[in-house]
Amino acid sequence: MSLRTLLASGLLILVAAIASSAEKPNIIVIIADDLGYGDLGCNGSQTIATPHIDRVAAEGLRFTSGYCSASTCTPTRYSLLTGTYAFRVKGTGIAAPNSPALIQPETVTVASLLKSQGYATACIGKWHLGLGVGKPDWNGELKPGPLEIGFDHCLLLPTTNDRVPQVFVENHRVRNLDPADPLWVGDEKPSDDHPTGISHRSTLAMDWDYGHNGTIHNGISRIGFYTGGMKARFRDQDLADEWVKASAQWIEANKAGPFFLYFAAHDIHVPRTPHERFVGKSGMGPRGDSILEFDWCVGELMKVLEQHQLAENTLVVICSDNGPVLNDGYKDQAVELIGKHAAAGLFRGGKYSVFEGGTRTPFIVSWKGRVASGVSDKLVSTIDFASSFAALAGAKIPEDACLDSLNLLDTLLGDKAAAGREYVLQQDNGGTKLGLRAGDWKLVRGGALPGKKKGPGAREADQLFRLSSDPGETKNVAAEFPAELEKLQKLLATIIADGRTRPVGPQ
Repeated sequence: MSLRTLLASGLLILVAAIASSAEKPNIIVIIADDLGYGDLGCNGSQTIATPHIDRVAAEGLRFTSGYCSASTCTPTRYSLLTGTYAFRVKGTGIAAPNSPALIQPETVTVASLLKSQGYATACIGKWHLGLGVGKPDWNGELKPGPLEIGFDHCLLLPTTNDRVPQVFVENHRVRNLDPADPLWVGDEKPSDDHPTGISHRSTLAMDWDYGHNGTIHNGISRIGFYTGGMKARFRDQDLADEWVKASAQWIEANKAGPFFLYFAAHDIHVPRTPHERFVGKSGMGPRGDSILEFDWCVGELMKVLEQHQLAENTLVVICSDNGPVLNDGYKDQAVELIGKHAAAGLFRGGKYSVFEGGTRTPFIVSWKGRVASGVSDKLVSTIDFASSFAALAGAKIPEDACLDSLNLLDTLLGDKAAAGREYVLQQDNGGTKLGLRAGDWKLVRGGALPGKKKGPGAREADQLFRLSSDPGETKNVAAEFPAELEKLQKLLATIIADGRTRPVGPQ
């Protein structure tokens, strides 16, 4: 082969590689914790400044009907990664400190789909989806976990920070764990003299209001108990800094792309302990200060993309795992200092609720030079990331996977001809209560009544709301529109009975 032929062949390979990279953009999902629709300036807040998020929204596409699939963290995260509603799978409510892995290694996920197409994949931040078999082996290998479902790298808060233990898990092990000081995690006090939020309440830096009165770390008592692992424990105030630093390093190492980063912030979940540089800056106490910290995280990640000239080849999504909550177990003045701030915006309810405030959350898509700036009222959900990102990367989803994830890529990218979802389903923590929005209409299925068996009268009466005229769900119109009520009840029954909502066959 001549030198000219070799050069031409090499050039063609290079061009093909560049074209392939351009067709497969980097993807970053930035998911907040307990961030409400009304907590952002771009969504109308006049009481707190979120300039970095507002800038991303101004340059990208802000959805006013963007949803997560559940009103608590574990089921939303399960659905986001697997593309299947959590209520279909037992045990996917809020994960306990010693929860085993809730997503098994054979499960198809957003990460595994992208990895199959050559993406480097990382999960950095809050996990809260369990680790290990039976329960985590805190002093050994913590597997299965993220690395068994498609992630190449992870740096995790294993549960959520109001639950023990306060350690980082890096890939398969607790980071910086001293074998001479083993970590023990349990549901009961390890000894009668073990300090807790009850026995040593006067020593706490942040008092508990209910439930959060187990082992004390960093002056804060938590749910559950643990001992040991002193060198592995982190300082709460450093969580955001550590994850931003780790993300910046990982992005730099994988900037040749394509890559997928799942950045799961702990802000603004309790205990709200932002870094000292944010303390007192919002005028709304720790909750407001934590919103500022999350906004800073977004700004830093966007800065990293600009530094490495990756912004034009990176799709960024900002969302939340559920709606807002003020008092969530600690006395941190969230209620006292809320003032005129409406954390859920116009919407009713919040975390734990299937009213709109529980699952209609911030939802912003940005891709410099590709997604035009604007505002969309089309229905989108975080459960659709699996199918949408798979379509973007060219991955094929097995028919028995991602059972409720729809390909909304065109909608997410701002195609005005794309319709978005016809309906969105919302669940509470365990899926006992369900909400279903279709167009202007919203069904709230009543939960089981205490002491009642199955059958007529065993549940609260279903409610119907017309969101176009009543976005705050203040008036139940079920009696006025029985036909609409029945239509949504039948649709919900079908969704449950069919076991899937993603169409079978090519999409």
